[in-house]
Amino acid sequence: MKAKVYFSRTITPEKVLELYQLLNVELPGNVAIKVHSGEKGNQNFLKPDFWKPIVDHVKGTVVECNTAYEGERDTTKKHIKLFKDHGWSQLFPVEILDAEGPDLKLEIPEGKRIKENYVGKSIEKYDSMLVLSHFKGHPMGGYGGALKQLSIGVASSYGKAYIHGAGNPLNKWTADHDAFLESMADAAKSVVDYFHGNIVYINVMKNMSVDCDCCAVAEDPCIADIGILVSTDPIAIDQACVDLVYACSDPGRPHLIERIESRNGVHTIEAACDLGYGTREYELIEVE
Repeated sequence: MKAKVYFSRTITPEKVLELYQLLNVELPGNVAIKVHSGEKGNQNFLKPDFWKPIVDHVKGTVVECNTAYEGERDTTKKHIKLFKDHGWSQLFPVEILDAEGPDLKLEIPEGKRIKENYVGKSIEKYDSMLVLSHFKGHPMGGYGGALKQLSIGVASSYGKAYIHGAGNPLNKWTADHDAFLESMADAAKSVVDYFHGNIVYINVMKNMSVDCDCCAVAEDPCIADIGILVSTDPIAIDQACVDLVYACSDPGRPHLIERIESRNGVHTIEAACDLGYGTREYELIEVE
């Protein structure tokens, strides 16, 4: 059965909420709202005021995890300061899920590359998740969307290195590339399973650089804004975004496609589909 993906070319905070409400899904209990806080110096990440209507509506807590590389987000102290500097803490309750150890280990018996995933232990406070993703390119993954937010995004600092290293944190920058992509698919499955599918995904195709929001020095956007997508299927929503990039006629399209293809980015989607927690087949429901 095809997954439903709601789509609008109108990119406003109000439209994000409107599309979410079209799903007619209520996230139960205490809601973790996964965002990307944006690395210090990055000009492309989606700012907290853009997300305010949807965050206020679900009455959740904005959550993040620390990074596995040096920067302004690799320790809880620096990360909390950056949340304040970027304006998140002034608008929403914020929690760093791996602020304190030990990590929570999620088992992945069906995993292609990794059989366990390490996430911030404070995830145990939450009953459901809203994944807010800025769709764009990525230096390693080819693209960043819902699957990356579920995997690398929810993983603890150690967990990020574990995924990057396909099970060996010491190889976080040298592991076989497809093994890394498959490890992301594995890790994402563990989070979907943990929340028993009580997750909604929102991808916003705006400010699309070939670089991620984790880059302190990132290229400016290379392609015109496309729109907002909302779904309960993380695989379908990422596939729809990739398809929209290929279908557009913007002159910057080849640059973004080169980034996706040179990193074999679609393989994460393929691997996730093989694991069975979503589908690449979708119905794109366009809303004005």
